[in-house]
Amino acid sequence: MEVRIKHLEQVKFSVHSRSHSILCDQPAENGGTDEGMTPPEFLLASLGSCAAFYAVQYLKTRNLDDRGIEVYVTAEKLKQPARLGDFRIHVSCPGSLTVEQTEGVMRSVNHCLIHNTLLNPPEIKIDLVVEEAALRQ
Repeated sequence: MEVRIKHLEQVKFSVHSRSHSILCDQPAENGGTDEGMTPPEFLLASLGSCAAFYAVQYLKTRNLDDRGIEVYVTAEKLKQPARLGDFRIHVSCPGSLTVEQTEGVMRSVNHCLIHNTLLNPPEIKIDLVVEEAALRQ
C-alpha cells in the first residue's frame, strides 16, 4: 500500500492513493482553511471505516441485513508525547441480531486491520531527503 502527499499551500496537502485524491487541512484556528480533515481525523476515519467494513462483511456472509451500519469513533488528545489515546469505537447495527450474531459482529470488528495495527505498534522508519542545493545555504 502506498499514499503520496503533496504540499499545496499553508497547511493544506493533497493525498493520493491509486486513482483517488483527498485534501488534508487544518481548521482556521490552526492556520488552515478547513477544506479537509486533519491527520488525526484521518486516523479516526481509517479506524472507523475499517471496523464498519468488518461488521458489514460478517453480516453479508451470513445473509443478514447490512444496511444502515454506522460507526462512530472518538479519541482524546494526550500529551508527553503528543498522541491520540482512549479510542472508542461505537458500532450501530439497525437490524435485530441474536446474542450469537452480536458476538460474531464484535469478533469480526476486532479483526480490523487498523485496530490490530494500533494494538501492535509497527516499526516506523523516517527517511529525510534534502536536495543538495538546499543543504549548501
